[in-house]
Amino acid sequence: MSEDVATNGRPRSPFEVRFHGRGGQGVVTAAELLSVAAFLDGRHAQAFPSFGSERAGAPVVAFCRIADREIRTRAPIDAPNALVVQDPTLLQDPDLLAGLRPGGLLLVNSSRQAQDFHRDPAHVVTVPATELAMEHLGRPLPNAVLLGALARLSEIVSLESVKAAIAERFGRKVAEQNIAAASAAFEAVSGGAYAAPD
Repeated sequence: MSEDVATNGRPRSPFEVRFHGRGGQGVVTAAELLSVAAFLDGRHAQAFPSFGSERAGAPVVAFCRIADREIRTRAPIDAPNALVVQDPTLLQDPDLLAGLRPGGLLLVNSSRQAQDFHRDPAHVVTVPATELAMEHLGRPLPNAVLLGALARLSEIVSLESVKAAIAERFGRKVAEQNIAAASAAFEAVSGGAYAAPD
């Protein structure tokens, strides 16, 4: 067993996620919800946005760190274990994937096949998050959908904690819709759990 893995099988070092999307897609909210879900699972977590314009349509980046012990660093995440891309048009920027760890997870909001993104298909997962959001929320907000998929693929947080974080954040009707969307993505993701690299 790697020295970076604790006896419970979880990474000893932080699991780091970088979220990319556009203003209005709930990128910052996604990072915050992930951190709350981790906290509800009994772990340490932090979430923060990058500073810049968050006007509708502008690129937005947010970060989340999760660990089994206190997190002391506040630095931006340069070498994430996972990248969550809420708008696939952002992948036109080759720098978007900068720092993704070898074997890292690239989770993309898209109905296209993973192979279309010119990465190792074993580590790229696509989820039609906008379509699932429209089905369950009636609005193109992919963040909760992608959190459900991330929970399944990474096993870094439980689906129950994702649902509880959503319920804590939103009013009853909106929470129920987002929980249904996250649950649908959790069930839809095929291939089982993704093993994060050490």
